Amino acid sequence: MLTIQVGDFAPPFPPRFQLILLATILIVPTKHSNTNGYVEIGTNDRTHALNEMEEEWGMVERKGTQLLVNNQPFFVNGFNTYWLMVFAVDHTTRKKVSEVFREAAAIGLTVCRTWAFNDGGWRALQTSPFVYDEEVFKALDFVVSEARRHKIRLILSLCNNWVEYGGKAQYVKWGKAAGLNLTCDDDFFSDLTIKSYYKAFVKTVITRINTFTNMAYKDDPTIFAWELMNEPRCPSDPSGDSLQAWIEEMASYVKSIDPVHLLEIGVEGFYGLSTPERLHLNPNTFAGQAGTDFIRNHRVLGIDFASVHIYSDTWLPKSESDAQLQFVRTWMHHHMDDAEKLLAMPVVFGEFGVSVKDEKFSFTFREAFIKTVYKTVRGSRKRGGSGGGCLLWQLFPEGTEYMDDGYAVVLAKHPSTQHMLSLQSRKLQTIHSKSFWKFHRSWKKSPMGNLLPHEEL
Repeated sequence: MLTIQVGDFAPPFPPRFQLILLATILIVPTKHSNTNGYVEIGTNDRTHALNEMEEEWGMVERKGTQLLVNNQPFFVNGFNTYWLMVFAVDHTTRKKVSEVFREAAAIGLTVCRTWAFNDGGWRALQTSPFVYDEEVFKALDFVVSEARRHKIRLILSLCNNWVEYGGKAQYVKWGKAAGLNLTCDDDFFSDLTIKSYYKAFVKTVITRINTFTNMAYKDDPTIFAWELMNEPRCPSDPSGDSLQAWIEEMASYVKSIDPVHLLEIGVEGFYGLSTPERLHLNPNTFAGQAGTDFIRNHRVLGIDFASVHIYSDTWLPKSESDAQLQFVRTWMHHHMDDAEKLLAMPVVFGEFGVSVKDEKFSFTFREAFIKTVYKTVRGSRKRGGSGGGCLLWQLFPEGTEYMDDGYAVVLAKHPSTQHMLSLQSRKLQTIHSKSFWKFHRSWKKSPMGNLLPHEEL
């Protein structure tokens, strides 16, 4: 999410992250214990259940602009809950991980995006370069195994652009402590030593053997995709060259370790200098100077699908509700069109939401916003377009409201929103049941491996 103040000045990080650190500190830490002892069901029972699921739990693949599982169309109908790993460390909060998966599965959600990083600080997964906390890693193991038990797939993000959970700023702090001559946080993308820290962490996560399932992460179909970074930006180089080089290097590195899982970047979707004719589509001037470039970034070899975020509430704070919803439709249609015609890949709207802590936006507007996103991406799904799905920011179970940054949806407290999410799941199931055979017929007719347009349902 991009937050713009008067004069197109961007603050260091978005408001939706400002409560994350405070909220996590409010959880009373307890002494580390044996993580396996916190499992709600026995480890043997869990392993048996996962083995029974193995045959039908195929890896998500991409063919052209479509996502597939076992040669059937797959759609990302999902949500974000970033704090799962940190909560899973402690048995007093671990149950919230199971709870959010259970609630999501009950309304038909199939994908969760969450952090697989916490760099430095409290309950850090990476306590310093090349040093990792095994108890926190076991907590991430639990998240992956519990997601699998509820048939929820995961997008695991590997670093943060923002200071919460460490991010690129923490890597630069480590570099400075080691005597490196670094001048700004964007040196994360260019310094050889810093890049070696990141690569070592990424390799450790991808090759990790899950202590609950005895399966390597790189072999586990529960993981839908790896994400290089949450909302990477490099405003110190608005040409985009620095970030582009980093994406190329890291995409190649990840694929050298895990050529099977899908890979995405995690960018917000801002157009850059490679497509000057599209700069006017950005929500503001700063977006075109953030060092990202939607088209150029996603042409990198190894990137499997495009990522876009939608935050009209902070990008266009002075716009009226109708204008914001029109921006959402236009933003989505242009990215889906470009993903189909220029990139030949699916596009997933990895974050979208509205903060109701802003007095300007009501729960009614937030639901209208969600409906707009759902209807737009569903329209692409109906015609066999490049819209690969979307993930709401963010889903919280009851009892975690103290962490709410204004975007949290607590299903038990918002039955109308719960109904809307459930209805979206049912509509998608109907589309998929009608499109399965169309997919196979159209696939044979398409030399590029793309679907022919479906008739409207």
